[in-house]
Amino acid sequence: MTKGGDKVDHSNRLEELAIKYEHTLFRAALAILGDPHEAEDAVQETFLRYLEKRPEFRDGGHEKAWLLKVAANRCKSILRGRQRHPAVELLDIYPAPDPDSRELMEAVLSLPANQRAAVHLHYYEGYTCAEIASILGQRPGTVRSHLSRARDSLRKYLTDEEDLA
Repeated sequence: MTKGGDKVDHSNRLEELAIKYEHTLFRAALAILGDPHEAEDAVQETFLRYLEKRPEFRDGGHEKAWLLKVAANRCKSILRGRQRHPAVELLDIYPAPDPDSRELMEAVLSLPANQRAAVHLHYYEGYTCAEIASILGQRPGTVRSHLSRARDSLRKYLTDEEDLA
């Protein structure tokens, strides 16, 4: 196969990956960053990294995990460079399954970025603590700690909300 033909194959494959995973990557990046424009940038840079590296995957699970790991790393870089808090009202754009879950989504979005990332990958994407640790470049115990703290914060947040009603 020629180098030019290889490029075409990867471009076609990129299009397939974008169609298959762009929403998943965007939701994960949005959960981590809290800014839709930065999340879009992170997703685009993830696909660019795919074109640069041209990785070979054993199966779809590894493919998705690799893309999520690259996106999470890009989000970490964006967070390190950021000196401000998000100013966008995320609840209007972040996908909530139904109107009743808006309160829960508000609670999740109030979490620190590391806890939001763990919650999103665990509860929305279905990854185990070990898989999340690999994606985020953390130890499994750290991920379990983030999830535990997030659950405590969510419990307190939702309980306080109910007390106000």
